[in-house]
Amino acid sequence: MTIRLFYLLLLASVKTITAMSQDQPGIRDLGIKTGILNTGKLNAITDVPGVMVGHTTLIRGEHVRTGVTAILPHEGNIFQQKVPAAIFIANGFGKLAGYSQVNELGNIETPIILTNTLSVGDAVRSVVKYVLDQPGNENVRSVNAVVGETNDGYLNDIRGMHVEEAHIWQAIKNASGGPVLQGNAGAGTGTVCFGYKGGIGTSSRVVPEELGGYTVGVLVQTNFGGVLEIAGVPVGVELGNYPFKNNLRHSSDGSCMIVVMTDAPLKERNLKRLAKRAMLGLGKTGGIVSNGSGDYVIAVSTHKALRIPYQSGGHTLESTELKNDAVTPLFLAAIEATEEAILNSLFATQSMEGYQGRKVEALPVERVMEILKDYGRGGN
Repeated sequence: MTIRLFYLLLLASVKTITAMSQDQPGIRDLGIKTGILNTGKLNAITDVPGVMVGHTTLIRGEHVRTGVTAILPHEGNIFQQKVPAAIFIANGFGKLAGYSQVNELGNIETPIILTNTLSVGDAVRSVVKYVLDQPGNENVRSVNAVVGETNDGYLNDIRGMHVEEAHIWQAIKNASGGPVLQGNAGAGTGTVCFGYKGGIGTSSRVVPEELGGYTVGVLVQTNFGGVLEIAGVPVGVELGNYPFKNNLRHSSDGSCMIVVMTDAPLKERNLKRLAKRAMLGLGKTGGIVSNGSGDYVIAVSTHKALRIPYQSGGHTLESTELKNDAVTPLFLAAIEATEEAILNSLFATQSMEGYQGRKVEALPVERVMEILKDYGRGGN
């Protein structure tokens, strides 16, 4: 039985729930604006040309609340046309697979997969099998799968390891451009952020034409803690929901996966610098990168001239990249898009009940809007 046939048969037996919409909008729909740069048309990571996102959302019975999110830098064979990449680790309490080779060679050769902590191993195996099954990869004997995670074990029966190969393949196969489903979707199905329901969030920024006109898109999987701030307003304090409130009994641990895509011609050195700036965006939301938090940023350039062919003649590659002093506007774009993506992940979610009857409430949007207006930052 071929791997492709095995996938099709297994997928036919998979029961998944794919959320089609969420009741709560993103922050701009409510008149909340952060930053100074313009967003892309979709205000999503898919504003970067060629980037695609796919979800598999698993909601079963009372205990399964998990999923998979796949991010693809282009629609072709990524292994045969690798892309420049870098990874920044803000705090390494996590299980990110594939880091060492990306750090060594400066490129990514597979779809980027986000899932839960105990499903990383299965996801790596599934991505490897997916790559080996692609036409043109018949002689490939080494694949560096990049898989990130956060721990959704509060709402999800994580020890049950419910994510299967078919779910990984489904997320990859379903990946597309266009609007990105946010909130309780894919790898964000069972996550918790700032004491409220976390999830998937995305945003983008476009650098002015006179500075290059490049797009920076960000997608986040939020599952971390801190003291929530929105547009500089101490919302977490006003809501009375923040860590260290009662003799250090409130946990701030958790994780955040951040994926940054840009069409700017950046190689791994400046991509690493770009990745570092994304963490400033997390800081603007009040995240504190705690001891038990796995906070990783994966930054990728989709610029076609910088793709790295798996097989090519000669011993050199010629390419053009931005000068260092031309990268600053992209730094700002990454900060702003990351901040908004995190906030969107909160505003787009719905309350959820899961494992052992535990329930996590969604961010009380109406109350948040009142707080923002009290501080002179209200929107609609």
